[in-house]
Amino acid sequence: MGGFVLSSVAVLVGVAVVVIVALLALWRMMWRVAEPNEALVISGLHQGAPNGVGESLGFKIVTGKGTLVMPGVQVVRRLSLDLRETDLQVDCVSQQGIPLKIRAVVIYKVGDDYASIANAARRFLDQQNQMDQRVHNVFAGHLRAIVGNMTVEEMIRDREKLTQLTREHAGTEMEKLGLIIDSLQVQEIDDPTGYIKNLARPHAVAIEREARIAQAGADREATQKEQEAEALKAQARRDSQIKQAGYQAEVDQATALARQAGPLSEATNRQKVVVEETKVAELEAQRAEQRLYVEVRKPADAKAYQEVTLAKAERDAAIAAAEARAREVELAAAAQAGKTKTLAGADAERVRLEATANSEQTRMIGLAEADATRAKGLAEGDAVRARGMAEAEAIKARADALAENQDAVIGQQLAERWPEIVEAAAKPFAGIDQLVVLNGAKGLSETLAQALSQGATGLDLARQLLSGKNGKRSKGGVNSETEPVAATDKSPER
Repeated sequence: MGGFVLSSVAVLVGVAVVVIVALLALWRMMWRVAEPNEALVISGLHQGAPNGVGESLGFKIVTGKGTLVMPGVQVVRRLSLDLRETDLQVDCVSQQGIPLKIRAVVIYKVGDDYASIANAARRFLDQQNQMDQRVHNVFAGHLRAIVGNMTVEEMIRDREKLTQLTREHAGTEMEKLGLIIDSLQVQEIDDPTGYIKNLARPHAVAIEREARIAQAGADREATQKEQEAEALKAQARRDSQIKQAGYQAEVDQATALARQAGPLSEATNRQKVVVEETKVAELEAQRAEQRLYVEVRKPADAKAYQEVTLAKAERDAAIAAAEARAREVELAAAAQAGKTKTLAGADAERVRLEATANSEQTRMIGLAEADATRAKGLAEGDAVRARGMAEAEAIKARADALAENQDAVIGQQLAERWPEIVEAAAKPFAGIDQLVVLNGAKGLSETLAQALSQGATGLDLARQLLSGKNGKRSKGGVNSETEPVAATDKSPER
């Protein structure tokens, strides 16, 4: 009996638990909770008028709490109470007939009161995605009407008025739709014709002018201050550099004196050494000059004197021989002329005597006298020609003597002028204050020998000139042969 009771109790408990679980599941399925940003619209059973609503709606509105919904009998739908935003881009025309493009932003939402929720539920419950387009159309119409009654200047200067009028005109229709306007901002008024830009240009130019004037004044003052500051800095730098230069000059002077002490002492000692070396070089040069005088000049003078003397002797002998031959020819010619003249005179006398003896032969006497006269003239002409030939032979002999012994003649002239040649060759050394010879007396001897060798060079040059001149004269005929006579005559005089 007791076991039966226990089992019955257990069954009852189990059934109760099942019933409770079923009731909880049913209650959970029927219970709906409205979020803070949404409203529950419940339809299906006749509902009374909510608070704030004058008439019965026929549906129930629940916000911010939960409620039971009978499945299969009632339908629950949610209406969002979140903020919404729509962009307005409206083409308008102002009171002056100027086309404008207005850009604005409208932020709105479904009203929190039951009447607004009921109005929004009737119009947008199943078309909440079209709410932005409907709001855009409402505001676009009112915005065009308001812009058409205002000037561009009014809209620019008092944009709040444009916003306020738009909100007032669209507010009534928005309430009918169950919507409230949280914010309306006119972001931009675009002017495709440039009216606003031109309207602002005078003010912009004036502001720019004032800004440039102010900037120029500021720049001038800044430049003046900068220049004054630069002048002060330059003056400070100058004073500093002057002081630094003075200190540096003193330091440099002391450094230079210290640095020059050693080289100055060394230069003094070196100068003394150079003076002694110069004296030694002068003595060596004098010794080399004496040796050169004894070894070179004396033999050269003797050789030149010998060659000149021999040349003079040969020349005098040749001239004497030529003059002797010329004298011989002249005497022979004179003897022949005298002989011819004597014979002619004898013949003339004989003819005259015969003519005198025989008067008939007078004509023959005249002829004889003419022949005698002609013979006498021929004799005198032969004598003159013979004298000329003798002189020509003498001139030719002198020219041959000069041509054969021109080295002797030139040597004689060089020997006579040798002191002047040596003096001219040594003249460049007269302007030298100090002469330093690297290889000692040998170098000095070579220098003097090079100077004296100019005489031999002059001898070769004179010989070449005479050779060329004789060649030209040999081609010039009788007149050319007379030129060496003048040269020969002048050479001994020099």
